Amino acid sequence: MIIIMNSGVTDEQVDAVVNKIRSFGLDANISRGTERTVIGAIGDERKLEPEMFDTLPGVEYSMHIVKQYKIVSRESHKHDTLIDIRGVQIGGNQIQVIGGPCSVETQQQMDLAAQQVADAGCRLMRGGAFKPRTSPYTFQGKGEEGLAIFRQAADKHNLPIVTELMDARMLDTFLKHDVDVIQIGTRSMQNFELLKEVGRINKPVILKRGMSATISEWLMAAEYIAAGGNHNIIFCERGIRSFETAYRNVMDVTCIPVLKKETHLPVIVDPSHAGGKAWMVPALARAAIAAGADGLLVEMHPNPCEAWCDADQALNPQEFKDLMGSLKGIAQVIGRSM
Repeated sequence: MIIIMNSGVTDEQVDAVVNKIRSFGLDANISRGTERTVIGAIGDERKLEPEMFDTLPGVEYSMHIVKQYKIVSRESHKHDTLIDIRGVQIGGNQIQVIGGPCSVETQQQMDLAAQQVADAGCRLMRGGAFKPRTSPYTFQGKGEEGLAIFRQAADKHNLPIVTELMDARMLDTFLKHDVDVIQIGTRSMQNFELLKEVGRINKPVILKRGMSATISEWLMAAEYIAAGGNHNIIFCERGIRSFETAYRNVMDVTCIPVLKKETHLPVIVDPSHAGGKAWMVPALARAAIAAGADGLLVEMHPNPCEAWCDADQALNPQEFKDLMGSLKGIAQVIGRSM
């Protein structure tokens, strides 16, 4: 951290800042220029916050010079991290597609969806037993019954399951049903108590980007999980909110190379929630893979017209299979596999 002092700063004011820095176990370097005096904090500056200094006499402003996220940063871990999910790896050369319906509806629906996901060549399956909905009057998911239905359907095809956790009080229930990957949804990205709870277990976590979150805020949310001891984190871009109404959200393709530079953790993309319309999904999915994403989270329903939620963005089984075929060509061009 560096602290910029006012032009008329006194020695006493400089000493006060230096003493403040040293009280946290750091050392200080004083650089006196012709117009400004700059004080640098030497050591782990993550112990310090700008607010500690900005109100001190003689201080013009202060700022961090290293990233606040430490464990998830590429600085702390140079090589890409591979997340292993029952033998399926995310973050390596092989691109993974996690397919399945928005929500768990019936056993018949999930059995059919699991068969279709496996037939398309997917190695993981998605499905929501608990659904955060804008309206309190729409379908909210089948809860624990949905977890049991999902587990039974996926197990027939040896598919690890991905499903969203909304409430820390349900974590034990998720563990009881042996959920393979816990998804933290966009509305929960900054639910820090929930992040702390999933940080205490050893299950892989997909952390979706908040609908208005900056990349820095997203990385700091991941740091909450990592700080608890769980480093099995997968970032998921699902589109951010803007003024545009032609599609549901703006899929931020730029975030993929930015995250690849900033963090060693895998990055996947959810083109279904980004576009909000099934016809947009293939183009967005292909763009994500071309930009370097490690995987996709795609909604596929056995019969989208009958889906209980998000029907407009769900692919039918043939569309999903066609998408998987087109992605293989893109993966091959960029030196990866499906």
